Amino acid sequence: MDASDALVFGATGFIGRALVAELLGRGQRVAAAVRNDDALTPWLTSQGVDTGGLTVVAADITQPLSGLPEVRDVYNTAARFAFGLGVEEARATNVTGALHVLEWAASLPALRRLVHLSGYRVSASDGRPDYGELGAYEASKIEADLAVRARARALDVPLTIANPSTVIGPGQYIGLAALVEGLWNGRLRALPGGPDTFLPIVTLDYFARFLAEIPASPAGEHHWVLDDTTPLLPELIRTIADHTGVRAPTRTLPVGLLRRLPRKVTRADPETLSFLSADRYPTASARAVAAAAGLEMPPAADALRAWADDLVATRFGAASPWLRPYGFHTVAGSRTWVNGERYRPAHVLLHGLPMNADLWAPLAARLAGPVLAPDLPGLGRSAASAAQLDTWLAELLSPVRTRPALVAHSLACGPALRFAVEHPERISGLVLVSPAFLQAPGPRATRSVLAVPTLRRMSAARLAGLLGLPEGPEVASAAADLRRPGVAHRVITALRTASAEREQYRALLDRVDVPVQIVVGSADPPAAAGDHQVTEIAGAGHYPQLTHPAEVAHHLGAASAPLGG
Repeated sequence: MDASDALVFGATGFIGRALVAELLGRGQRVAAAVRNDDALTPWLTSQGVDTGGLTVVAADITQPLSGLPEVRDVYNTAARFAFGLGVEEARATNVTGALHVLEWAASLPALRRLVHLSGYRVSASDGRPDYGELGAYEASKIEADLAVRARARALDVPLTIANPSTVIGPGQYIGLAALVEGLWNGRLRALPGGPDTFLPIVTLDYFARFLAEIPASPAGEHHWVLDDTTPLLPELIRTIADHTGVRAPTRTLPVGLLRRLPRKVTRADPETLSFLSADRYPTASARAVAAAAGLEMPPAADALRAWADDLVATRFGAASPWLRPYGFHTVAGSRTWVNGERYRPAHVLLHGLPMNADLWAPLAARLAGPVLAPDLPGLGRSAASAAQLDTWLAELLSPVRTRPALVAHSLACGPALRFAVEHPERISGLVLVSPAFLQAPGPRATRSVLAVPTLRRMSAARLAGLLGLPEGPEVASAAADLRRPGVAHRVITALRTASAEREQYRALLDRVDVPVQIVVGSADPPAAAGDHQVTEIAGAGHYPQLTHPAEVAHHLGAASAPLGG
C-alpha cells in the first residue's frame, strides 16, 4: 500500500465503517485496523461498497502499535462509547489507545494528517476531568483530548481534531436514541433539561464526507461539526413525535432536579445529564471546510424523521428490517407505518390480530415481485385513525399504479373483501388467509385471557404460546407493539366487535368479481365457507403464512400475478 492511502482505526464502529465506505467510494485504497473482521467486510458488502481497495489489518490500540502499513492519512475513530464504563476500561481505549495511535502516526515518513475524533462537549473543556462527576466515558474523552493535543505538539504531528455532536443515522442507538425510545414507548412523561436545551445533531453520511475532506484542508484547525439549525430539544422531540404519531411531553425537568432524583424515578442515565445544556459551539472552521468541499447538511427536521424511521424499523437495535423501504406516511389523516413498494406492488399484504406487518416476512420472501405491507391504523407501529378502515385502505392504495393481488389475514379479510367488491378494477385477485368472518368465535377461555392489562404485559414467549406459534422475530415484534400505549386496547376492541360483522362479510363473498382464494390451516378450518373453494394447508393453524410460508406461496396461484397498470 503506498503513501496516498488512509488507515482507519475503529473501522468496525458506527462512524469508522461509514468513513471506510466513503473513502473506498472515492477510489482510495484503505487499510482498516480492526481486532477481527467479523463485521466490517460483510457490512460493506451489504451496503454495496466495492471492497477491492480494502485491506484489513489486525490492531489493538490498547497496546503499542507496530507492523502496520505506511500510509499518508490516519484516522482514529476508535472509542469505547458507552455509559456506565469502569475508569480503566474507558481509559484503555479512549486515552491510552489514542496516544498509541498518535505515537505510531508520528513514525510515518509521509504523514499528511492525523485526524482524531473527540466530541463537541469534550473540546469545550480546558481542565482536568472529574471522573466521579462526569462518568468514565466523558471524562476519558476529555483527558484524551488534552493528552493528544499536548503529545502532537511535542512530536510535531500534523493533527486535526473533529468534534462531532450527536451523530445520527442507521445503527446509532445511544444517547439521544434512548430519549426517542422512551418517547416511542410512552415512557417519556417529561423532557429532561429546559426549554432552551440545545442537543445538536449531525448526520452520519455528512460527517463521513466531512472527515474524508479533512486531510486536504489546512492543518492546525480543530472543527466542531454539528448542525447549528438543530431545533431546541422540545421542538426536536415534537418533530419526531409528530412524524411517528405519538404524543410529545409538554413538561420539562431541570437538570439540577434530575441530578437529585433517584434514577429509577427519572430513568435518565446520570452520565447523559452534562449534555443537556443551552451552550452553542464555534462551528465557523467546519463550515469553511464544508463550503470549500461543496458539502451541505440535509435539513435537520428531515434527518430526524429519517432517523426515527430507522430506529422504529430496527426496534432501537433489537431487530433487523425485513423489507425496504420503510417509514411513516400520512394515510387518511394518521401516521401509518408502511413497508415496501407504495406505487407498483405485486402484492398488498394486510395483517390480522394481534400481529403487525412483520407477520408477512416469511411469505413475502417467497413471492414474486415487490410487496406493500402496512401496519393497520392503531395497530403495530401505526397511529390510530379517525377515519373508517375502508377509507384508510382506499387512501393507502390510491397511489398504486398496478393491479396487485390483495392478500389479507384473519380480521383484515373483511375490509379487504369490501374493497374488492367496491373496487374490482384496482386488484387482480383476492386472497383471504384464515378469514375470521368464516370462523366460529374463539373459545371463551382464550377470549378471557385477552384482557388489556394481560396483553400489554405479555412476553413474546407467552404470546407465541397463546397463538400456537413458534417464538420468533415476528411474534417478538407484535409483543413489543402491544406494550405501546393504546395498542392492546385497540386489539381487544377489534376482537370484541368482529363477531357483529360476520354475516355482512359472508354475504359480500358472493358479490366479488375478481378471483378469490381462501387459504386456511388444517387445524383451523372455517365453520362456514358455503360453496367457496378452500385451500387447506396441512399441519397449519391460524397463521399458515408464518408457519408454512412455502406452501401458502405455492397455493396463491393466479391471484399472485399482478396485471399491468
